[in-house]
Amino acid sequence: MEPRARRRDRHGRGMRGPVAPPQVPLSASRADTFRDLVIDSVERLERRWPQLADVEFLVLDVPPTSPGEAVPLGGSVPAAKDEPARVVVYRRPVEIRSKSREERAFLVHEVVVEQVAELLGLSPESVDPRYGQD
Repeated sequence: MEPRARRRDRHGRGMRGPVAPPQVPLSASRADTFRDLVIDSVERLERRWPQLADVEFLVLDVPPTSPGEAVPLGGSVPAAKDEPARVVVYRRPVEIRSKSREERAFLVHEVVVEQVAELLGLSPESVDPRYGQD
């Protein structure tokens, strides 16, 4: 005889569900929220710079650094033979330097603009005229 599935725990309560439904922002992790900020920033720039569709945008938790070295907020790697150009935004350093969601969104956009400018060989102001003004 097989044991049957329990519908209640030993205290008579039913199965516990999630704390918040998926459509509520509470259920999004900090990493997901940060990734969404990067995506919003990239979409904003792609309207003006269609060639960014070929660039790969990544979010990594922390940069590879040596002791005593400054911690970057982002980085860019030009395209190679088989590799597309890449822009990387480092989540933890950006989160540490920002206090609110609005400040974080502003800083993420600035980092993305700076890295895209470096990749394209332009000034950040020419990549996004509102750079530094938000």
